[in-house]
Amino acid sequence: MVQVIYDGTYEGWLSAVFEIYEFKFQDIVFAKNEPSTALLFSTTHFVNTDIEKAKRVSAGLKQKLSDEGFKSIYKTFLSEVDFAEETMFRFARYVLSSPRNIEEDFSNNDVWDVRKAAKITRRESHRMKAFVRFKLTKDQLYYAIIEPECNVLPLIENHFKSRYADQRWLIYDAKRKYGIYYDLEEISTVELQFNPGTSSSKSLTEICDDGEEFFQILWRKYFTSVNIESRKNMKLHLQHMPKRYWKNLTEKLRT
Repeated sequence: MVQVIYDGTYEGWLSAVFEIYEFKFQDIVFAKNEPSTALLFSTTHFVNTDIEKAKRVSAGLKQKLSDEGFKSIYKTFLSEVDFAEETMFRFARYVLSSPRNIEEDFSNNDVWDVRKAAKITRRESHRMKAFVRFKLTKDQLYYAIIEPECNVLPLIENHFKSRYADQRWLIYDAKRKYGIYYDLEEISTVELQFNPGTSSSKSLTEICDDGEEFFQILWRKYFTSVNIESRKNMKLHLQHMPKRYWKNLTEKLRT
């Protein structure tokens, strides 16, 4: 078995696929940044991310897949499901070896698994577009903390850039310890230590704009007022807004 070590980026994974074909590796497993100690008797192959190699693999896949089918590979990567890279590789190998489009061949486990993983990422990115709640700091920066199931920041950044083009904002993924920052011109990726306790009243007083707490209280009162108690359907509510999102939703916080 060969451990293929790459840098954890999508371009790094594409470069790894190129080299697997280049060196004719057969039994492979992917690892990010360093070898896994669980595989004692495997050999290792370190991949340096090469954009040209990544482009060649992408071009080959694009020729045999629909636009949505090609995007599903990237969404599977972002899904972070178990063994995503191996599933993506087997899917890519099937795509490249087949004379026909294989996207609807659900008898193949890897085709089905890629479809499922891409659906998870697509659903999570859709939810994040609805569940992001910004707070305004004293220096007029809007920030939001999220903890999505998948790594969806790359998929939602254009949505927020378009919607909030006239505001500086930061969306921070507390689970993956990085965020995206918009400076009124460009979006950049940032890594920082962010205190998850910034939803507390004390923190609001210290870092937020003077009127921010008032508007949060107002929003909670509005949310409460539009709910009709007799029509409450908690099962449906949890289906559309699972509890794992609640701690970052203004309307679910309690003062």
